[in-house]
Amino acid sequence: MPKFQIFTFMLQTLKTYFGYDSFRPLQEDIIRHLLNRKDALVLMPTGGGKSICYQLPALLSEGTAVVVSPLISLMKDQVEALCANGIPAGALNSTNDETANAALRRACMGGKLKLLYISPEKLLAEAGYLLRDMNISLFAIDEAHCISQWGHDFRPEYTQLGILHEQFPQVPIIALTATADKITRQDIVKQLHLHEPKVFISSFDRPNLSLTVKRGYQQKEKSRAILDFIHHHPNESGIIYCMSRSKTETVAQMLQKQGICATVYHAGLSPTQRDEAQDDFINDRVQVVCATIAFGMGIDKSNVRWVIHYNLPKSIESFYQEIGRAGRDGLPSDTLLFYSLGDLILLTKFAAESGQQGINLEKLNRMQQYAESDICRRRILLSYFGETMMHDCGNCDVCKNPPERFDGTIIVQKALSAIARTNQQIGISTLIDILRGTLSPEVSQKGYHQLKTFGAGRDIPPRDWQDYLLQMLQLGYFEIAYNENNHLKITASGSAVLFGKAIARLVVIRREEAASQRGHKRKVVNKELALDLPATESNDLFEVLRQLRKQLADQEALPAYIILSDKVLHLLSTARPTSIEEFGNISGIGEYKKKKYGKEFVEAIRKFME
Repeated sequence: MPKFQIFTFMLQTLKTYFGYDSFRPLQEDIIRHLLNRKDALVLMPTGGGKSICYQLPALLSEGTAVVVSPLISLMKDQVEALCANGIPAGALNSTNDETANAALRRACMGGKLKLLYISPEKLLAEAGYLLRDMNISLFAIDEAHCISQWGHDFRPEYTQLGILHEQFPQVPIIALTATADKITRQDIVKQLHLHEPKVFISSFDRPNLSLTVKRGYQQKEKSRAILDFIHHHPNESGIIYCMSRSKTETVAQMLQKQGICATVYHAGLSPTQRDEAQDDFINDRVQVVCATIAFGMGIDKSNVRWVIHYNLPKSIESFYQEIGRAGRDGLPSDTLLFYSLGDLILLTKFAAESGQQGINLEKLNRMQQYAESDICRRRILLSYFGETMMHDCGNCDVCKNPPERFDGTIIVQKALSAIARTNQQIGISTLIDILRGTLSPEVSQKGYHQLKTFGAGRDIPPRDWQDYLLQMLQLGYFEIAYNENNHLKITASGSAVLFGKAIARLVVIRREEAASQRGHKRKVVNKELALDLPATESNDLFEVLRQLRKQLADQEALPAYIILSDKVLHLLSTARPTSIEEFGNISGIGEYKKKKYGKEFVEAIRKFME
């Protein structure tokens, strides 16, 4: 078939099943490459359109595409979305009963499914049986970073997937991930025995995500900031990531007391409890899920509008993948990261005690640099993934409020003097007690209240001392001896400031008081630009359509975003189609959904306009 005919066929299939008129960057090249039966490694950010890179070739090829996925919840989500688009798909996993799995096997052998989702364990068990009796069009390895010990989410069961090319040498393999540095990419290719693969690296830029870091906040201050943040996102779904299981429960209880519908998700819950929490979140029965990093890889929910990190993540890969769960539909979404010295000390301890001390400490160091930066945060993120941006983003806290500096030499000298006078045998909290003149048990026991510097910094609040000490650590004035009970050690550059040979420039601390923002409407970040639309949308119509979508979703026992995404609802409430044909011309509505839902939505729009 000539190239232009293939392209026309590809575009027709894209419009028919997915409702899009054009491909996103790299999608067309990847699909053509796979249709030519060649291996590929694809790096594309969450929400960048990875799934279409193997789902469309599956539709255009004879046989069934086998998709290896690490989580049952992710398979379920993907299969529901495909079936909602009229594409025959199924998931073979341990939660199905034997009757369902037997029916799936028959459908696969009969060539009736276009995509079969399967876990790595199940795939290995079926390699010599079911897979041998199927006509396989391609293998797709989703979340491929899991195969590499250098990746941030290594899973041992993935390491045996190298047998695929041995047993099925003619079947092309596409490996896909949202986050993998150079060493992880090389390891994926090696572990999967990919044959001369082409590596496709998409832009990692997600301009619809705002990036904000708040540092030095204590628990009560975090709670106030979180409540204010959610107040500015009424009825919008969000995730709060916490470092520990107990903290997820504490935060959820705090939200529930304030009347916010929140649930908890962590590895300490039973599988039933985890499934229930995830199901409630996906189906909009709860607004917020407070979770450890065990949550999220299986989430395809397109209308998550915000992500908060209660603690510092252990690496930029983890952070980037977790914030990527917001705004998958391309609409403006917000991210907020809290960062404290306590997080840094604890994560450094974990990294030092891990089996890969060197690489984990380096990854944490890069995360720390991001959190402490006073230059555009998006440029730092993109630089980490090998991408250069020549301008500031305008959508991070540093760009919106460039830092002001002042001569902080006296502040630094007070802190360093206290460290020196204790023979460098104290940690952060004791240092603040000494500076503030607080008679804590350790201060009394060690006689630190008799030091000349005791109370020398009582004019500075404890939270500001936390911030200044973070800055001093970043500027290299002292180090934390993690192997000596986290004691603080003055560096050569610190000594230069302490003895008046150098000036210390610190950043002015800004505090936005949550109370002063109460009652103000949330600032909407240029939704029209994000949708490429004039500002003619009716918010009232959007709410009418959202209610209709919820009603249809409940009838079909599906998540609302699988019926139609938030972005499609915004487009509908702007374009206001009054015929089924016009409804089908909206981006994101394919033939199947046009026929299935067109009548109800068009009637609702007509009624609203009357």
